[in-house]
Amino acid sequence: MYRRILGPVYDNEKENWRILTNKEIYSMVKKPTITETIRLNRLRWFGHVQRMEGKRIPQKVLYVNVETTRLRSRRRNRWQDEVREDGRIVGGKGWKERVYNREEWNKLLRKARNRHILHMPVD
Repeated sequence: MYRRILGPVYDNEKENWRILTNKEIYSMVKKPTITETIRLNRLRWFGHVQRMEGKRIPQKVLYVNVETTRLRSRRRNRWQDEVREDGRIVGGKGWKERVYNREEWNKLLRKARNRHILHMPVD
């Protein structure tokens, strides 16, 4: 969408028109990438479910152990693997304990969003 709004740019070196790269668009717009948004929402949902009572269905589903075998090839990450990695990036050691304090957790997520901590480089 942004590429269409910003339109093509004239490249003086090559003396022709070209479209903007993703990296150039994100630097101009200063909005989080879709990957960053998904990661932040995943952490926000994890914090919400963690603070629930243990009897609630989402809490039970989060920690259910499905007895299936995984493929031998490169294993796909599970949802919890992704949350663990995102939490480690955002909060460092002890990030799981911060979940139970809602104000501190939201402050941590805001800091991650504002500083683009979860930003994945676009090439």
